[in-house]
Amino acid sequence: MEDDERAYRVVRNDEEQYSIWSAEQEIPRGWHADGFTGTRPECLAHIDAVWVDMRPLSLRRAMDPAG
Repeated sequence: MEDDERAYRVVRNDEEQYSIWSAEQEIPRGWHADGFTGTRPECLAHIDAVWVDMRPLSLRRAMDPAG
């Protein structure tokens, strides 16, 4: 995978969980492009920078004391 120079896009679901998907393929149902496209390492680095709370959105909301 280190020599993988294909283009990927960062995708996010409604629970604000991130993944990468081949830029050549249609994004699966339930996922949406987050606007970042690059090599696999670039996409993974982007996810590392933006996905700071790994808990699903529904759990974060349930645990929020402000409700």
